Amino acid sequence: MKLDDLARQIISNSSVKKRFIVALAGPPASGKTTLAQNLCESINVKVSASRCVIVPMDGFHLDNKILDNMGIRHIKGAPQTFDAERFIQLMQRIRGDTDTLTIPEFNRELDAVVIGGRCVNLEHRIIIVEGNYLLLNEAPWDQLHAIFDLSVMLAPTLKTLEERLIWRWQTHGYSAQQAKIRASSNDIPNAKYAVENSIQADITVLELVD
Repeated sequence: MKLDDLARQIISNSSVKKRFIVALAGPPASGKTTLAQNLCESINVKVSASRCVIVPMDGFHLDNKILDNMGIRHIKGAPQTFDAERFIQLMQRIRGDTDTLTIPEFNRELDAVVIGGRCVNLEHRIIIVEGNYLLLNEAPWDQLHAIFDLSVMLAPTLKTLEERLIWRWQTHGYSAQQAKIRASSNDIPNAKYAVENSIQADITVLELVD
Protein backbone atom coordinates (compact mmCIF):
# COMPACT_ATOMS: atom_id res chain seq x y z
CA MET A 1 0.00 0.00 0.00
CA LYS A 2 1.24 3.49 -0.80
CA LEU A 3 1.60 6.19 1.83
CA ASP A 4 -0.22 8.69 -0.37
CA ASP A 5 -3.19 6.36 -0.77
CA LEU A 6 -3.52 5.88 2.97
CA ALA A 7 -3.24 9.64 3.61
CA ARG A 8 -6.00 10.35 1.08
CA GLN A 9 -8.23 7.64 2.57
CA ILE A 10 -7.85 9.12 6.05
CA ILE A 11 -8.58 12.63 4.79
CA SER A 12 -11.67 11.42 2.94
CA ASN A 13 -13.01 9.44 5.89
CA SER A 14 -12.33 12.26 8.34
CA SER A 15 -14.41 14.79 6.41
CA VAL A 16 -17.61 13.71 8.16
CA LYS A 17 -16.08 13.63 11.64
CA LYS A 18 -15.34 16.45 14.05
CA ARG A 19 -12.27 14.50 15.13
CA PHE A 20 -10.88 11.39 13.42
CA ILE A 21 -8.62 9.05 15.41
CA VAL A 22 -6.36 6.57 13.63
CA ALA A 23 -4.67 3.71 15.49
CA LEU A 24 -1.30 2.89 13.92
CA ALA A 25 -0.32 -0.33 15.64
CA GLY A 26 2.48 -2.81 15.18
CA PRO A 27 5.21 -4.73 17.00
CA PRO A 28 8.54 -3.18 18.01
CA ALA A 29 10.73 -2.28 15.00
CA SER A 30 7.82 -2.52 12.55
CA GLY A 31 8.42 1.09 11.45
CA LYS A 32 5.46 2.70 13.23
CA THR A 33 7.23 5.87 14.33
CA THR A 34 8.61 6.64 10.87
CA LEU A 35 5.32 5.82 9.20
CA ALA A 36 3.37 7.98 11.65
CA GLN A 37 5.66 10.94 10.99
CA ASN A 38 5.50 10.53 7.21
CA LEU A 39 1.75 10.00 7.23
CA CYS A 40 1.11 13.04 9.42
CA GLU A 41 3.31 15.22 7.20
CA SER A 42 1.54 13.96 4.08
CA ILE A 43 -1.89 14.73 5.55
CA ASN A 44 -0.85 18.22 6.68
CA VAL A 45 0.61 19.04 3.26
CA LYS A 46 -2.64 17.99 1.60
CA VAL A 47 -5.04 19.64 4.03
CA SER A 48 -3.63 22.04 6.60
CA ALA A 49 -0.35 22.41 8.47
CA SER A 50 -2.17 22.19 11.78
CA ARG A 51 -4.73 19.50 11.00
CA CYS A 52 -2.92 16.29 12.02
CA VAL A 53 -0.89 15.41 15.12
CA ILE A 54 0.76 12.24 16.48
CA VAL A 55 0.09 10.82 19.94
CA PRO A 56 2.73 8.18 20.81
CA MET A 57 1.85 5.43 23.28
CA ASP A 58 5.52 5.33 24.33
CA GLY A 59 4.95 8.43 26.46
CA PHE A 60 3.24 6.13 28.96
CA HIS A 61 6.20 3.94 29.83
CA LEU A 62 6.31 3.48 33.59
CA ASP A 63 9.34 5.16 35.19
CA ASN A 64 12.41 2.97 35.65
CA LYS A 65 12.22 3.34 39.44
CA ILE A 66 8.68 2.00 39.41
CA LEU A 67 9.71 -0.88 37.16
CA ASP A 68 12.60 -1.66 39.53
CA ASN A 69 10.24 -1.69 42.51
CA MET A 70 7.92 -4.02 40.61
CA GLY A 71 10.84 -6.22 39.57
CA ILE A 72 9.97 -6.00 35.88
CA ARG A 73 12.49 -3.56 34.44
CA HIS A 74 14.14 -6.44 32.55
CA ILE A 75 10.99 -6.73 30.42
CA LYS A 76 10.55 -2.99 29.79
CA GLY A 77 8.42 -2.60 26.69
CA ALA A 78 6.03 -5.44 27.57
CA PRO A 79 2.35 -4.47 28.03
CA GLN A 80 2.52 -4.47 31.83
CA THR A 81 5.35 -1.92 31.83
CA PHE A 82 3.06 0.84 30.53
CA ASP A 83 0.57 2.98 32.43
CA ALA A 84 -2.29 1.68 30.31
CA GLU A 85 -5.05 3.18 32.45
CA ARG A 86 -3.67 6.71 32.18
CA PHE A 87 -3.17 6.28 28.44
CA ILE A 88 -6.78 5.15 28.05
CA GLN A 89 -7.95 8.17 30.05
CA LEU A 90 -5.99 10.47 27.75
CA MET A 91 -7.52 8.86 24.66
CA GLN A 92 -11.01 9.25 26.10
CA ARG A 93 -10.34 12.96 26.66
CA ILE A 94 -9.01 13.33 23.11
CA ARG A 95 -12.13 11.58 21.83
CA GLY A 96 -14.23 14.06 23.79
CA ASP A 97 -12.56 16.97 21.94
CA THR A 98 -13.07 19.45 24.76
CA ASP A 99 -9.67 20.83 25.71
CA THR A 100 -6.03 21.41 24.83
CA LEU A 101 -4.06 18.50 26.26
CA THR A 102 -0.34 18.06 26.89
CA ILE A 103 1.12 14.74 25.81
CA PRO A 104 4.15 13.00 27.37
CA GLU A 105 6.91 11.71 25.10
CA PHE A 106 9.50 8.99 25.60
CA ASN A 107 13.13 10.02 25.09
CA ARG A 108 15.18 6.98 24.07
CA GLU A 109 18.51 8.65 24.82
CA LEU A 110 17.42 9.45 28.37
CA ASP A 111 15.40 6.23 28.65
CA ALA A 112 12.75 8.34 30.33
CA VAL A 113 9.42 10.04 29.75
CA VAL A 114 9.42 13.80 29.11
CA ILE A 115 6.26 15.41 30.47
CA GLY A 116 4.47 17.82 28.12
CA GLY A 117 6.58 16.94 25.10
CA ARG A 118 3.76 17.87 22.71
CA CYS A 119 0.11 18.85 22.80
CA VAL A 120 -3.23 18.16 21.15
CA ASN A 121 -5.39 21.22 20.64
CA LEU A 122 -8.78 21.92 19.09
CA GLU A 123 -7.23 22.58 15.66
CA HIS A 124 -6.06 18.98 15.46
CA ARG A 125 -8.85 17.17 13.65
CA ILE A 126 -6.89 14.02 12.71
CA ILE A 127 -5.07 12.17 15.48
CA ILE A 128 -2.58 9.42 14.65
CA VAL A 129 -2.07 7.25 17.73
CA GLU A 130 1.07 5.15 17.44
CA GLY A 131 2.02 2.17 19.61
CA ASN A 132 2.65 -1.55 20.00
CA TYR A 133 -0.44 -2.55 21.94
CA LEU A 134 -3.25 -0.36 20.64
CA LEU A 135 -5.16 -3.36 19.29
CA LEU A 136 -4.29 -5.81 22.05
CA ASN A 137 -7.24 -8.11 22.74
CA GLU A 138 -7.03 -8.06 26.53
CA ALA A 139 -7.95 -5.77 29.42
CA PRO A 140 -7.45 -2.92 29.88
CA TRP A 141 -6.13 -2.32 26.35
CA ASP A 142 -9.33 -3.51 24.69
CA GLN A 143 -11.07 -0.36 26.00
CA LEU A 144 -9.22 1.53 23.27
CA HIS A 145 -10.84 -0.25 20.34
CA ALA A 146 -14.11 1.71 20.42
CA ILE A 147 -12.20 5.01 20.47
CA PHE A 148 -10.52 4.51 17.09
CA ASP A 149 -12.21 5.45 13.81
CA LEU A 150 -9.67 3.53 11.73
CA SER A 151 -7.05 0.96 12.69
CA VAL A 152 -3.89 0.15 10.75
CA MET A 153 -1.57 -2.72 11.63
CA LEU A 154 1.97 -2.53 10.29
CA ALA A 155 3.14 -6.14 10.24
CA PRO A 156 6.49 -6.98 8.62
CA THR A 157 7.58 -10.62 8.72
CA LEU A 158 9.04 -11.97 11.97
CA LYS A 159 12.39 -12.42 10.23
CA THR A 160 12.42 -8.73 9.28
CA LEU A 161 11.51 -7.73 12.84
CA GLU A 162 14.26 -9.88 14.32
CA GLU A 163 16.86 -8.38 11.98
CA ARG A 164 15.76 -4.83 12.82
CA LEU A 165 15.66 -5.45 16.57
CA ILE A 166 19.15 -6.93 16.57
CA TRP A 167 20.43 -4.04 14.46
CA ARG A 168 18.83 -1.55 16.85
CA TRP A 169 20.99 -2.89 19.70
CA GLN A 170 24.07 -2.87 17.49
CA THR A 171 23.56 0.85 16.88
CA HIS A 172 23.83 1.26 20.67
CA GLY A 173 27.32 -0.23 20.68
CA TYR A 174 26.56 -3.91 21.24
CA SER A 175 28.35 -6.62 19.27
CA ALA A 176 26.29 -8.77 16.91
CA GLN A 177 26.15 -11.60 19.45
CA GLN A 178 25.30 -9.29 22.37
CA ALA A 179 22.63 -7.57 20.30
CA LYS A 180 21.08 -10.92 19.40
CA ILE A 181 20.93 -11.91 23.07
CA ARG A 182 19.36 -8.58 24.09
CA ALA A 183 16.77 -8.72 21.31
CA SER A 184 15.91 -12.38 21.95
CA SER A 185 15.48 -11.89 25.70
CA ASN A 186 12.78 -9.22 25.52
CA ASP A 187 12.19 -7.33 22.25
CA ILE A 188 11.44 -10.33 20.04
CA PRO A 189 9.03 -11.90 22.59
CA ASN A 190 7.25 -8.52 22.84
CA ALA A 191 7.00 -8.36 19.05
CA LYS A 192 5.52 -11.85 18.88
CA TYR A 193 3.07 -11.05 21.66
CA ALA A 194 1.85 -7.90 19.92
CA VAL A 195 1.28 -9.80 16.66
CA GLU A 196 -0.37 -12.86 18.19
CA ASN A 197 -2.67 -11.09 20.65
CA SER A 198 -4.04 -8.14 18.68
CA ILE A 199 -7.42 -7.96 17.00
CA GLN A 200 -7.70 -7.73 13.22
CA ALA A 201 -7.08 -4.17 12.03
CA ASP A 202 -9.17 -2.43 9.40
CA ILE A 203 -6.02 -2.28 7.27
CA THR A 204 -3.02 -4.60 7.57
CA VAL A 205 0.15 -3.96 5.58
CA LEU A 206 3.63 -5.51 5.53
CA GLU A 207 5.28 -2.24 4.54
CA LEU A 208 4.01 1.14 3.37
CA VAL A 209 5.86 2.69 0.46
CA ASP A 210 6.16 6.34 -0.57
